[in-house]
Amino acid sequence: MLLVAEPCLGEEEATALAEVVSSGWITMGDRVRAFERAFAETHHASDAVAVDSCTAGLHLALAALGVGPGDEVLVPSLTFVATANSVIYCGATPVFVDIEGLDRPLISLADAAARCTPRTKAVVVMHYGGRLVDAERWRAFADARGMALIEDSAHAVGASRSPTFGDVAVFSFFGNKNMTTAEGGMVLARDQTVLARIRQMRSHGMTATTVERLKGRTFTYDVTMLGYNYRMDDLRAAIGLTQLRHLDDWNDRRAMLTDEYRMLLADICPDVQVPFAAVDGPVHHIMPVLLPLGCDRQRVMERMREAGVQTTIHYPPVHRLTWYRERFPVVRLPCTEHFAARELTLPLHPRMTAQQAELAVRSLSNALRANDR
Repeated sequence: MLLVAEPCLGEEEATALAEVVSSGWITMGDRVRAFERAFAETHHASDAVAVDSCTAGLHLALAALGVGPGDEVLVPSLTFVATANSVIYCGATPVFVDIEGLDRPLISLADAAARCTPRTKAVVVMHYGGRLVDAERWRAFADARGMALIEDSAHAVGASRSPTFGDVAVFSFFGNKNMTTAEGGMVLARDQTVLARIRQMRSHGMTATTVERLKGRTFTYDVTMLGYNYRMDDLRAAIGLTQLRHLDDWNDRRAMLTDEYRMLLADICPDVQVPFAAVDGPVHHIMPVLLPLGCDRQRVMERMREAGVQTTIHYPPVHRLTWYRERFPVVRLPCTEHFAARELTLPLHPRMTAQQAELAVRSLSNALRANDR
């Protein structure tokens, strides 16, 4: 089966894990700190905080920026459910925002402006597929309204850019991401006071970590804020340090495969629409396409699976998921709903070859022809 996503793991990761096990220290320690510093340097930031998931990072970001009960937070619906869940964790209300268009499925600034109220405290922008939203326009939007700006950068690990334009940016290292630690995430912040608050909050609000007490830097601790158990451990950090060394090469490979897909789709499946302009980037996390109108997507996916090609959907709109639909029954996002009804995600990962990309496109072509009969 040609998988939609496949992690690049091998002897380097196995050796790194073995070294942590041999060290006798497997919880949050020196390797976590080394991973934080290396990740920050890669993303042109002064420091970073490692956490156990991107979801945890989003929750900490919102909480550290003072989001709480009575507040509203603008969020895209075309995203993974964690983006909205994190707002709920803080006791705030997510306000779902439509996308710009079928060719650019990023959160719409115009629709966000229309949905602002006096209770709007923050906005979360999501870099869908690894394509960054317009930094200058969103920064100006947030500043003009005195609201916090958070980047959901789960799809944008390794994106070449200046330091984070959001107040906080949160990244994912889940197994299907551009680099992985199995589970895990990283947080960057413009204000180091905010980052320090996030660092303390990730470990129960404690003023000293276990490894700091082990090394005699202090012998006790206090708790000065409400915190959570969102720590990363040295096992995952060791994998992260290894993965980070290959990230640029893997992202280059994804870009090459995306270009190959575009050429193949234009030649073999001209009725299939590819979102984003070819120059949009800078990171290619997934390969989304839009099937022709009226196409039975389920049958296409089944036929492609029979041909040995896995596909998936990014994403079912959050506002149409049962838990959210029951609580927000009147939300209508026409462009998001149209895009989500036609979207299909093709395989894209660094282990793929150009021949496998062609296999996926020809499988799609065959499935579409069968669908027309």
